[in-house]
Amino acid sequence: MSQDYNYDDQGQFFPYFVTTITALITVPVTYSWLKPSKGLENTAPRIQSDFKPEHADLIEGQRRKQKRKERKVKRMLISIGGWLVIAWMVYLMVVTARTTPKLWDPYSVLEVSMSATEQEIKRRYRMLSLTMHPDKVQPDPEKNLTLEAINDRWVEVTKAFKALTDEEVRNNYLKYGHPDGKQSFSIGIALPKFIVSEGNGKYVLLLYGTLLGVLLPYLVGKWWYGTQRYTREKVLVASAGNLFREYKDDVSVAGLIGMFSSGEEYKLLLKGSKGTAGVDKLEQRILEEPGLSNVGASLSAKDRQKFQEMDDLVRKKALGLLWAYLGRVELDDAALNDEKFEVAPIASALNESFTAIALAYMNTRAILSAYRASQHLIQALAHGAPPLMQLPYFTPAVVKAAEGLERHHLTIQDFMNIPADRRKKLVTAPGLLKDSEYETAMSVVSQLPTLKVDKAFFKVVGERFVTPGSLVNFVVKGRIIPPGTMNVPQVNEKDLEDVDPAEGDLDALHGRKKGEGTDSENPVQPPLAHAPYFARDYSPRWHLFHADSKSGKLAVPPFTFRQFAKPIFDENGKPTFNVQTMRTQFVAPAQPGRYTFVMHLVCDSYIGMDMKMDVVLVVEDPSKAEVMKDEEDISEPEEVWQVR
Repeated sequence: MSQDYNYDDQGQFFPYFVTTITALITVPVTYSWLKPSKGLENTAPRIQSDFKPEHADLIEGQRRKQKRKERKVKRMLISIGGWLVIAWMVYLMVVTARTTPKLWDPYSVLEVSMSATEQEIKRRYRMLSLTMHPDKVQPDPEKNLTLEAINDRWVEVTKAFKALTDEEVRNNYLKYGHPDGKQSFSIGIALPKFIVSEGNGKYVLLLYGTLLGVLLPYLVGKWWYGTQRYTREKVLVASAGNLFREYKDDVSVAGLIGMFSSGEEYKLLLKGSKGTAGVDKLEQRILEEPGLSNVGASLSAKDRQKFQEMDDLVRKKALGLLWAYLGRVELDDAALNDEKFEVAPIASALNESFTAIALAYMNTRAILSAYRASQHLIQALAHGAPPLMQLPYFTPAVVKAAEGLERHHLTIQDFMNIPADRRKKLVTAPGLLKDSEYETAMSVVSQLPTLKVDKAFFKVVGERFVTPGSLVNFVVKGRIIPPGTMNVPQVNEKDLEDVDPAEGDLDALHGRKKGEGTDSENPVQPPLAHAPYFARDYSPRWHLFHADSKSGKLAVPPFTFRQFAKPIFDENGKPTFNVQTMRTQFVAPAQPGRYTFVMHLVCDSYIGMDMKMDVVLVVEDPSKAEVMKDEEDISEPEEVWQVR
């Protein structure tokens, strides 16, 4: 048995080979490129406002830069190139003549049907011998009929006859497809012959060596290194390690900002000469007298000294840019101002990584600092800055006029509780706000999704009491009521009830309903955070958790939700006052008793809208609970909570 290698001389099969290989790459890449993004930032509504902050062009430039990354330009080019190659190959398939090798068939040679009997086959053979036997046929040059052709044709007839009548020959045909037994096989290579002939072989070897020995290992290594280089929070592993080493249980928001400057991402952003350019100017502007700098008042003497003594100039610049961003400091330099807006989203991502680290320690203060750092980064306000500066056009001078002689900064809710006429009079005056600017600010306030809790309680599904080790639901009923909203209707008591799910609804029983903790199959998104200085679109998150005030540790880890079960605003942008349901689950303590927790409900996008209340979990002894169940008829779970 021999082997025969042949090439696609006429280019019949080469297009099919190339199309298959190209499609294996192009189809998934095209799907990845074209599939719609499911990110909430791309589908959530926006707070309507015509406010343009200072350097709006730089901020918008950063947004466009990020969107270009999200557009997946590389995948787009690969996809387009792949489809062009496929189109070319399809064209070659259409215009290239194709020949198909004909299989040897004894029935076809004898011109009899496959159902013919042996007698019919013999009769046919005798008939052909009268007209095709070499002794009966004479060569005819005019018909191109040579003696060799006559003999070859008769050999084929004889083989076909024996294949259908001789037992051994027939067995060879049935087993190997040929009357002479196993034949040599031919391996077809789907490459045009010219590629490996005429001195082109060395180039083909070079191409294969480059593809398989260099390019493929490089791509696989780059992919693998890329997956191992980043954490689940999409920050560099080295950055997460730096945050872990600098972690402290009592870290403040200001301390967190200093920790974020250790991120390795800033070395990539500020590489080369950018790492030291403008450091002196930053230091001068940041450390100005507190009365002259928006951020100076928020820095402690320790923070100022630490900043001055930093030896790592790249980290010092990153920290200076962060403080300049939080203080809304004008740097009088286009490059520095642009970098100022670029560092904040990086710090926000690092904050996600720190939050994951803090959750491992279950420390309440560190968790709260992380959530509040997120608020300040998104709103571009330093720790201790007036919450009213979250509103459009509200400068320190306007805030000072609004707060008057107040000893503490007013929250947006406090400001909106001032009678409307007096409120407007406080901030609309020469040197303060114009009427149109005030109206813009009030329009934004009316769209802020402020969550007010109406009821919160513990319950066990299908039971009247909480017993040791049972699966407890903590249910929060609340409404979105923007600050200053007038004529808020009374809550419907029926909406505050929590009906147990059907017995067979395992998804509901185990908290697997869609909507991130809501009871809705079609959750509703709140508007994106109003953050004109933050160069990213951000979907607000609410974090609900319980803390033990005595130990300073978390009793129940945070549950995060970004969607609600019912519409928040109607078609006209007015609040619907729908009662929203949020729930989290945990296992009850192993011992009966009364457990007092502090419930925290924190929105990570707005300053001054957090809520804190005491909640009491009563865990009954199983035997006592059984007696009480027989004696009492309790329709609602016990509710003990107090707003603080």
